[in-house]
Amino acid sequence: MQGLRGLAWLLVLQSIGEVLSRGLSLPLPGPVLGLVLLLAALNFDIVREPVAECAGFLLSHLSLLFVPVGVGVMTHLALLAQYGGRMLFVIAISTWIGLAVTATVLYWPDRGRSQD
Repeated sequence: MQGLRGLAWLLVLQSIGEVLSRGLSLPLPGPVLGLVLLLAALNFDIVREPVAECAGFLLSHLSLLFVPVGVGVMTHLALLAQYGGRMLFVIAISTWIGLAVTATVLYWPDRGRSQD
C-alpha cells in the first residue's frame, strides 16, 4: 500500500509540474519541475517513506524498463546499420563533453583557493 502512495506522490508532483510549466509558460518541462518539487517534498516523512518504497520496487524491476528500448532497436535495425557509426560517434563525443563540463564545474571553486 505504501508503494502505491509513493507512486501517487510521484504522479501528483509531476502533474503539478506540468500545470506550472504550461500555465506559466516556463522554459522547463513539467517533469523537471516535478522533480524539483519532489526534492523539496522529500523533507517530509509523509512523502519520503512511500516514495522510498516505490523507488525500491521500481529499482528491483528496472531491467523490465529496457524491454521497449530493445524492441525499438530490433524493429529499426536497418536504420541502425545505416546510421549506427554516426550515432556511436555522437554519443561518445557528447558523453565526453558532458564529463568535461561536469569536471570543470566540480573543480571550479578550487581554482580561487590558494594551494598552501
